[in-house]
Amino acid sequence: MSRNYAGLSRERIILEALHIIAGRGLGGLSMRRLGDALEVEAMAIYHHFPLGKEQLFNAIAVYVTSPAAVGAAPIEGEESEGTEEPEEDTRPWDVRLTAWADAYRDRLLEFSGALSLLVHRAPPTPGGDATRALIHDALTEAGLGGEDVERAADALHSYCVGAVVHQVRHQDEEEAPDSAESRARFHHGLRALLRGLTS
Repeated sequence: MSRNYAGLSRERIILEALHIIAGRGLGGLSMRRLGDALEVEAMAIYHHFPLGKEQLFNAIAVYVTSPAAVGAAPIEGEESEGTEEPEEDTRPWDVRLTAWADAYRDRLLEFSGALSLLVHRAPPTPGGDATRALIHDALTEAGLGGEDVERAADALHSYCVGAVVHQVRHQDEEEAPDSAESRARFHHGLRALLRGLTS
C-alpha cells in the first residue's frame, strides 16, 4: 500500500468516511477500511485524528451540520482561510431563516447515513457560532428577546432535523412524496413554525 500521504487531509478523510457510511452504515466504517479506501495505511489517519474513531465521528458531526449557507463547512482542528468579514445580509428575517433551513436540510439529506451521529454529538465549531448568530439575529429582528430567542432557535433546529429523519425513514415507501413535494411540505411546516414562534 502506498506510503505517500501527500494530499491526505482531514476533509478528504471525512468525505471518504461519509462515502463508506452511505454504502455500509456506521457499523461498516473502520479505520482499516477507511485507510484502504484512501490507499494509505490506517496509521496515516491517526496522524489527523490521534484520538481515533470517536474523534473522527465528532468531526463528521461537525461537517454534516455545517450548511454552506453560513460559509464553507468547517473542519474541526483546521483554521478557515481568509479573515474578511461576510457582507451583511439585508434580506427579511424570515427569508434568511428559510435560506438557512433549506441549506441545513439539504446537507442533512446529502449525508443522511450519518444522522444517528447527531444524537450524541454536537461539538461547538466556528460554523456553529456563525449559524447561531444568523438565527439569533433573525429572530431578534422578528421581535423575540431573551430566552424566547433560545427556545425558538432550539425549535427551529429540532424541526429541521426531525423533518429530515421523517423523510429518510419513509423515502422508500411506495407512496412517499417526490423531492419537490417533500420540499414543499418542509416549507409548509417551516412557515407554520415561524408564524407560531413570532406571533
